[in-house]
Amino acid sequence: MAGVVVGGAFLSGFINVVLDRLISADAVNLVVGKKLSSDLVERLRNALTDAGALVDDAELKQLDNHDVKEWLNCLRDALYTADDLLDRACTKAATTKVTLLGRIFNSEDRQMENEIERVVRRIEDLEKRKGKLGLEKISTASFSWKTPSTSLEKGKVYGREDDQKALIKMLNDNNENHLSVISIVGMGGVGKTTLAQWMYNNAELMEGFDRKAWVCVSEKFNIVETTKNIVKEISINTQDLDSFNSIQDALKKGLSEKKFFIVLDDVWSNDHHQWKDFLAPFQYGVKGSTILLTTRKEDVGSVVQTNYHPHYLIPLSEDCCWSVFAANASFPESNGNPTLEGIGKKIAKKCDGLPLAAETLGCLCRRHDAKEWEKILRSDIWGYSTNDSKIVPALLISYFHLAAHLKRCFVYCALFPKDYVFNKDELILLWMAEDLLSLPKRGETLEEVGCKCFEELASRLFFKPAKYKFERFVMHDLLHDLAIFLAGDFYCRIEDLGEQEEKKVLTRHLSYFPRGSLGHSITKVFNFIAKSESLRTSLYIDDLFSMESVASKFIYLRVLSFHKLDVLPDSIGELIHLRYLNLSCCSINRLPESLCNLYNLQTLILYRCTKLTMLPRNMHNLVNLRHLELGKTCLEEMPGGISKLKHLHTLDFFVVGKHEDNKIQELGGLSNLHGSLELKKLENIVDVKEAENARMTNKNLIDKLYLEWSSGDDMVSNTKAERDIFDSLQPHNSMKELTIKGYKGTIFPDWLGNCSYNNMTSVSLKSCNNCCMLPSLGQLPSLKALRIQGFLHLKCVGMEFYKGIGDPSVHIAPPFPLLESLKCYNCPMLKGDMLHQVFMRIVSSSSDALKVRKLVIQSQAAQNLEIRECRNLESVSMSEAPHAALHRLIMSGCSKLVSFAGEGLAAPNLTHLNVSRCSKLEALPRDMNSLLPSTIAH
Repeated sequence: MAGVVVGGAFLSGFINVVLDRLISADAVNLVVGKKLSSDLVERLRNALTDAGALVDDAELKQLDNHDVKEWLNCLRDALYTADDLLDRACTKAATTKVTLLGRIFNSEDRQMENEIERVVRRIEDLEKRKGKLGLEKISTASFSWKTPSTSLEKGKVYGREDDQKALIKMLNDNNENHLSVISIVGMGGVGKTTLAQWMYNNAELMEGFDRKAWVCVSEKFNIVETTKNIVKEISINTQDLDSFNSIQDALKKGLSEKKFFIVLDDVWSNDHHQWKDFLAPFQYGVKGSTILLTTRKEDVGSVVQTNYHPHYLIPLSEDCCWSVFAANASFPESNGNPTLEGIGKKIAKKCDGLPLAAETLGCLCRRHDAKEWEKILRSDIWGYSTNDSKIVPALLISYFHLAAHLKRCFVYCALFPKDYVFNKDELILLWMAEDLLSLPKRGETLEEVGCKCFEELASRLFFKPAKYKFERFVMHDLLHDLAIFLAGDFYCRIEDLGEQEEKKVLTRHLSYFPRGSLGHSITKVFNFIAKSESLRTSLYIDDLFSMESVASKFIYLRVLSFHKLDVLPDSIGELIHLRYLNLSCCSINRLPESLCNLYNLQTLILYRCTKLTMLPRNMHNLVNLRHLELGKTCLEEMPGGISKLKHLHTLDFFVVGKHEDNKIQELGGLSNLHGSLELKKLENIVDVKEAENARMTNKNLIDKLYLEWSSGDDMVSNTKAERDIFDSLQPHNSMKELTIKGYKGTIFPDWLGNCSYNNMTSVSLKSCNNCCMLPSLGQLPSLKALRIQGFLHLKCVGMEFYKGIGDPSVHIAPPFPLLESLKCYNCPMLKGDMLHQVFMRIVSSSSDALKVRKLVIQSQAAQNLEIRECRNLESVSMSEAPHAALHRLIMSGCSKLVSFAGEGLAAPNLTHLNVSRCSKLEALPRDMNSLLPSTIAH
């Protein structure tokens, strides 16, 4: 096939994984107790190599040749089997304590050798069929599509001026109707959602609407879930909405006598009865209220409402498609390379007017190389057509240009339902567990490889950031369809199974994300999976299977997630292939010792297992463990020997023990820790040496640190020793967020607040009851959020708090230069005459510092200011300067506060004001009451 451009066939990456395992043939020989015949090992290597030479050709020909597709499926199935056998062999070799000399060749060894022999014959037989199928070894170019150094931004809307005018007119015409439904109708990838987003974010169009909401409905229309999502968009309080009646009633109240604009994106359902029930609360709005639908189906809008206005979105013109392509390729439309422009316009023409295809291909072509653009243009993929109209050839070509391991990573996302919002780090851990990533280069970690893979896919628009959700991502519907198409029968989401579905002989990856009531029995699901023992992935199927059934039937599992488990049985130790175990939010109160047999385990997630009080004593045997998430558990102490887990990348929680093998120094050898770390029971550190041996200053990849001394008697016999221990816990100066709770000393160490911590953005100090002075935080150049809480004996604040300690003649930068949020809670002894110094940049006093009880809010940077439980504060006022940044102001529990002056009040963006439990405060200023009548609590 001349002109084909591929980055390596999907199965090429899998074959490489199996070949890498085969390199460990010595381990295989050890397990079987005798030398595998060199002939068998060589035959397996040759069979894999010969089949690998054909997969590039086969991956393309499968698109229009069913026999070739079946050939690829058979090869893929054989590779799974080979990989499972070799992994079992390597695992047993690594964990056996019996030497080769002392082994007896037993029946299990003989069975494994026979199974390897069978899989070799299968692969050899497949290679022999190449002539009949017309498969040949082809020369494929491997390209390095460099990821742009800047993230892809949402560009302007191209070629939709007439559509925009039509939609504006439809919206204005709706003002005389009680409730109108506008529908944007078009094929996948044509830009319906983009146009809806333009309307939703157009301030001029949205002027006059009291309520707005955006909800993605997707193919499975669940009226309960959709209604609840709308309520969440328009209301802060969604608690106690546990029935459809309460949810609809809440929506009715939220929309009553309001003009609203609700977007329902990607609607498929044309069930009249469902829509009739769903629309009941929307009848209570005022004239001009509008529901905007985006849909691929013409009849959806007419079913929703008789007063219905469709707008059909046709594909873009060739010129507009070229503009979209050029913008995403970072190619100037004027004064660009004329040769590239000519090729690019031909590529854009092949996008058939679909902006999503033009965006994706444009991103693919950000490397301005004419030869590469030509190869994309000449690719035979353009000639492929499928009966499934959801698969766009322009997206297929983007997939075929991915490297082999990236293809596997992308297809793995077929396990998630459409519109699923996923976490980048979680997805990378799953890729690691499934051996989907390429091997790390020297000095590179698997996590770094995974991050590069994710960024590469995101840069090509295979993933996009989720709306309003930090560090969360989604897949476009069209790309999700493509992933499912390519995953075939090897991936299965239980909720998609039909009533008459045939048995899934090939299924290796299984997931279950139920929406609504449970509709699949255990027996039914087992019937679908003919070879359940070969299953590799089991995501969230706790509604269907018991843990005992999983451990007994799914012996080759690599990934296992449970969210509703009460007991983890001893049989978990039999799943020797397991790499990823997620038990977050489960009700388990203990973990069996057999868990420590899982030699291959990389990730163990116990987050929010609130009943868990201890870990197995032999945790140190999990030598390949890289991620141990323990946050929000109730562990009383750590098991001994955590320092032996040299590969630990994540350890977010550590309880300092009193025994020699679980003291703070166990952290000393863990030099690869990343992210956040919470240290509890620091009172168990008895001397400075122990603290020094933790080597906190060496952990430069930890950016969030939580230090807690347990509550109890605040009196300590040696406050200097307490301070010295704290001093020895000094973290690396790359730290970004620091929380200190329950410190028993009277003075903070000098490093806390040192200006060398130039990345520190957040500091929280809680319940440090013996401290009579605050640390020097004013010179932290990047500090944005500061919280001071529970300083029961703090009476005054000195100048050192904001200027630090040093030579007064030396020039010092203005304190708190970037501070946006300041919260001061429960400092009952702190008087107003010193309180103003706490807020030296945020508030200042105009009177004598020794007498006033007055607080003047002055800073232009503050966004969030909270003063709580400061009982001596008598007066608060706003300065005359406009506080453009101030959004939130809370005064609570200030029992002597008698005056809240509003003269000169100028906070145009103030959205939340709460003055509560201030019993002597008679009234707020008139101008403040008129400004915020709905947000004031008194």
